Amino acid sequence: MTDLLIVGGGIMGLWAAVKAERAGLKTILIEKDRIGAGASGGVLGALMPYMPDRWDDKKQFQFDALVSLETEIAGLEAQTGLSAGYRRSGRLIPLPKPHLRTIALRHEQDALANWRAGDRQFFWHVRDNSTLVGWPQGKAMASGVVLDTLAGRVNPRGMLAVLATHLHGSSLVRIDEGRELLDLDPVAGRAFLADGEMLSFGACILAAGVQSFAQLDTLETADAFPTGVAVKGQAAVLKADIDPSFPVIFLDGLYVIPHDNGLVAIGSTSENSFSDPRSTDEQLESLLDRARGVVPLLRDAPVVERWAGLRPKAIGRDPMVGRHPDFEKLHVLTGGFKISFGLAHRLAESVIGEIIGRTDTALPESFRCRQHFSLSKKS
Repeated sequence: MTDLLIVGGGIMGLWAAVKAERAGLKTILIEKDRIGAGASGGVLGALMPYMPDRWDDKKQFQFDALVSLETEIAGLEAQTGLSAGYRRSGRLIPLPKPHLRTIALRHEQDALANWRAGDRQFFWHVRDNSTLVGWPQGKAMASGVVLDTLAGRVNPRGMLAVLATHLHGSSLVRIDEGRELLDLDPVAGRAFLADGEMLSFGACILAAGVQSFAQLDTLETADAFPTGVAVKGQAAVLKADIDPSFPVIFLDGLYVIPHDNGLVAIGSTSENSFSDPRSTDEQLESLLDRARGVVPLLRDAPVVERWAGLRPKAIGRDPMVGRHPDFEKLHVLTGGFKISFGLAHRLAESVIGEIIGRTDTALPESFRCRQHFSLSKKS
């Protein structure tokens, strides 16, 4: 018997366990493979804010999460002695066309109004070019470049290691790798594992990425739409002599992210149709060619890793968070898609708060589990 069972050892599940520990909940986290075996164990680590215009509760929630993540990580790094590879490095967005500069200038004013946290102001500067030679190359900035000071990056695997190390030292949390959930009885509060064991729980959080959708779909009526889908992503790591303090480059879906130890991550593809979720192919090679065109400094940089994996996209597109509308003991924490690393700590806090009786009034309605399930019902 445990107060809380967490299914999934990715970024969502680990943060849920950290927040559960702080709430004093006896917790078991099960992972069918190993920590970070899914999408969370990728290589990119982009912490990108939404655009500063058309401000709403969703953008405010993400902004607050990105700001608070810095303190959260610093505390865990101090406690574990490990590095998560976090840096608020900022982001460069090349503006190859004149109309993009016009739009960017409007956003510059939007950021002044909306990107403020207490006495901290984050900026969206529009400049004629980058002050960093070759980062990116001049042609990409034919109409200028944006420097945003809110964005950042984290080493995904380093972040997972920090969280897992902290939890391994906890008297309240047990992490069991190589243990697969076969079936779930959310009414009785029982989980049946592949090794034959049954676990009883007071509350359960499904935080297993794309695998959460399959489990949720078994609880739905036959005529319901799937609660979410898998989107394949491909990325790569290059070895290059690039200053790790350089800003992230983002251009029309292309990310170029300098990490520590002379590594640069390139990403990412988004594929709704695929035959092999784990293999890389010509789509990644095309992305690498594009990155080298935007940043010639990477032209001769060797590829040291190619990665592919499945990211969870919930039916409502936003993260799927909170209590299942039909089962009091079942909670969901998945669907982060591309923004999980910037939001996971804050989403986990919301779910744990709900379990112990606190209502998170800041959580956007479109994130709530009940909202996603309303979309899954066929009329």
